[in-house]
Amino acid sequence: MVTLIGWVWCIIRTPVASPKGRPDRGWPPIVDRWEQPARRASTRTKDGSMGFESAFAIKVFAALFAIMNPIANIPILLSLTEGASEAGRRRVARTAMIGVTIGCVVSAAAGSAILSMFGLTVNDFRLAGGLLVLLIALSMLHGSASAQHQPSGKEMGTGDEDVAVYPLTFPLLVGPGTIATLIVFGHTAVADGRIAGLVAGLVVFLVVLAAALFSAPVLARYLSPKVTAITQRLMGMILAAIAMQMIVASLQALFKGILG
Repeated sequence: MVTLIGWVWCIIRTPVASPKGRPDRGWPPIVDRWEQPARRASTRTKDGSMGFESAFAIKVFAALFAIMNPIANIPILLSLTEGASEAGRRRVARTAMIGVTIGCVVSAAAGSAILSMFGLTVNDFRLAGGLLVLLIALSMLHGSASAQHQPSGKEMGTGDEDVAVYPLTFPLLVGPGTIATLIVFGHTAVADGRIAGLVAGLVVFLVVLAAALFSAPVLARYLSPKVTAITQRLMGMILAAIAMQMIVASLQALFKGILG
């Protein structure tokens, strides 16, 4: 028995060439052999995370495109600025884009901190936000305007600046559903280290939204009511799927807390 142990110890202590070609003794070569597959696995994980981050960016873009729906809001912008000059319409679009950018950045970056001030967590908010987004999605699927993102006739502004801030920016573009979605995405990006994906998806959407608002008169020539209705329903289906994902994630966290 002692002879066997000594023989094994001699094998372990045998000099082994390192990856750089110089001999090493003892445990380091053995440990290095064990660590090499782990390093390769970590490289694969890192590469996979980049793809997952791209998927997250696409998810953010799709959610914002579905809930703000630039195509459906082009006729609304034109109706709100009916009779205005080209310069006045551009001024409305510029003011709306500034408001949308500020609202999106604040919701994504400071949403969790604001919730914590009221003693709430994102898991508490995710269920309510998912239900709210689901209601908006169901309204879109039925082809009707969502009450959460559609002001009443008495609340409509009259001047260019009034129209740009309310109702175009709030609540048509940055409504409760948009805020809830961005708060959840912001928390997920920080928790999972996917901030780059969140920023990429948000920036790309803001560029698309700006292009749609500033070129609304040109795009409106090619947007028939049928195209707008089909787009609205397709976006409603995507938004409903995202809402269900938020609800399921919230329920999983809830039951995990109860059972665990």
